[in-house]
Amino acid sequence: MPLNKVKQMQQQAWQNPQGFWADAATQIEWMQPVEQVLDDRDAPLYRWFPGASLNTCYNAVDRHVQAGHGQQVAIQYVSPVTGTEEAISYEQLQQRVATLAGAMANLGVGKGDRVVIYMPMIPETAYAMLACARLGAVHSVVFGGFAPPELASRIDDAKPKLVLSASCGIEPSGVIPYKPLLDKALDLCEHRVEYAVVFQRPQCPADLERQGDRDWQQLVEQAEPAPCVEVAASDPLYILYTSGTTGRPKGVVRDNGGHAVALAWSMKQIYNIDAGDVFWAASDVGWVVGHSYIVYGPLLARATTLLYEGKPVGTPDAGAFWRVIEQYRVKTFFTAPTAIRAIKRVDATASLLQGVDIGSLQALFLAGERCDPDTLTWASEMLRVPVVDHWWQTETGWPICANPLGMAPLPIKPGSPALAVPGYQVEVLDEQGQPVAAGQSGAVTIKLPLPPGTLMTLWNNDDRYRDGYLGRYPGYYLTGDAGYMDEEGYLYVMGRVDDIINVAGHRLSTGRFEEVLAQHRAVAEAAVIGVKDTLKGQLPLGLVVLKQGMDTDLERIKTELVALVRAEVGAVAAFKLVAVVEKLPKTRSGKILRGTMRKLANGETVVPPATIEDPDSLNVIGQALAQMGLTTAHQPVLDLS
Repeated sequence: MPLNKVKQMQQQAWQNPQGFWADAATQIEWMQPVEQVLDDRDAPLYRWFPGASLNTCYNAVDRHVQAGHGQQVAIQYVSPVTGTEEAISYEQLQQRVATLAGAMANLGVGKGDRVVIYMPMIPETAYAMLACARLGAVHSVVFGGFAPPELASRIDDAKPKLVLSASCGIEPSGVIPYKPLLDKALDLCEHRVEYAVVFQRPQCPADLERQGDRDWQQLVEQAEPAPCVEVAASDPLYILYTSGTTGRPKGVVRDNGGHAVALAWSMKQIYNIDAGDVFWAASDVGWVVGHSYIVYGPLLARATTLLYEGKPVGTPDAGAFWRVIEQYRVKTFFTAPTAIRAIKRVDATASLLQGVDIGSLQALFLAGERCDPDTLTWASEMLRVPVVDHWWQTETGWPICANPLGMAPLPIKPGSPALAVPGYQVEVLDEQGQPVAAGQSGAVTIKLPLPPGTLMTLWNNDDRYRDGYLGRYPGYYLTGDAGYMDEEGYLYVMGRVDDIINVAGHRLSTGRFEEVLAQHRAVAEAAVIGVKDTLKGQLPLGLVVLKQGMDTDLERIKTELVALVRAEVGAVAAFKLVAVVEKLPKTRSGKILRGTMRKLANGETVVPPATIEDPDSLNVIGQALAQMGLTTAHQPVLDLS
């Protein structure tokens, strides 16, 4: 029985992590072999595979070429925003990465140096990451187009020797020149960066006028290929700053050894990807999904990874994803629930899927934010493949809970990312740190040690790591999410801990409200936040986006939504506030900015996060709140009782 098989593997990983991960480590080629699996001498700062050494770029690229697979496509680049496509073989990838690494070495980059990568979704971004890994340098990818103050804060924290950039990014709205943003960021920095290397894109070439500016193409033409540098398993591979950080950036540090082992293991066990399969993660390399499952994971597994420069809708339409799956015979597709909701909103009957052959597709994986059951059910009915909601974080680097399709496919329960992946011992705790009964809500935690591939610490800040993640429940990692487990061990993540609202003493999950609102036939997306109330403490406010093309009576829909929540959640929810809006504010990875909206509704000063996709979306919410007689920023909170 699949459930028993997964639980058996969970037990093996918990009870004998040394043996479990030693076996998984055989998928990686080591320069210095693994002798010790786990070092707990500095607990709770654990280290995996101490004493072993490797090179991540060698494992992702060179070894496949040496084994005779150089002609296999490594990266399939698809760019609907420029109308270009390119199939890059493993042999071509090796040559381009090695030569870029040589160019960087000529500028003085070596083992342990940091390199900030500020680039769009083009193959050169993957080359840059792999070239850093080849040299033993530590990369930190920052979204191309990020605001200069945010880029500057990350440069000051990482203190790179070099910034790799491109002349521009291309969005559906048009071309975005990067060089002026980079120049402004460098002017704001206290840290002096020696070189800025810019890849010139024909859509908007950049002027290279600053001291230290270098032309990418010219440097590569003059460089010789660089070999792979041996690094310790515990040496850092990259720093990734978590989205929405304020004040001092919070840089998650990933090691080389544990990262390679965990990702190689996950490609087969979770995603059911074998060598030669085509895997597509429709994300951005600025997010952890792009690091793990656009670049490193698929290449470690010798799969073909699809690199996509475009959007789920608008480049050119809501059928783009399906046509790409057909053309490149994608086996497993991974995107965010918000992408599916965007497609559903524009094409609710999936008419653009008609006549498209997606027979190669065996599974759709969703992550990035909680997936409401309605979205999962719609995707499942339209695509006719398993739709797997799975849950993880920037900090963990790979899935915490998932339906492990390559190990033992489990029954799908909409609303749940299924069981803890072997290696993660997930427990739901009450405020006193005691495990709660099945069905009871609490803080979702992971018992230490975390498995390989998860964060080692925060960059130059062990104390912040201990205080922020390990201090609340000694012996546990605090995920920051709230949820519950059912009797079979399926986890239900209902939102961030601060997305639990307290209505007249009743603790209610905003995720549950959103689940109910999404059931309505006219609703494409929903977000629920708690607004202050002098009588009840907080009241739930529902913000809904309607499907396009429907003849709708807004007042009737609002009335139906209130009645629906009353029927499903109960009168105790006191749900009366609903606003219909054109769009919800989101990060570029698709996370809805509930915390920012909550501040807006409660009269607090709001600074739009640097990761916001569309800053105007906050104005839309502010106008809706004002029309309801609620607050906008800097105005007093009204008495809603």
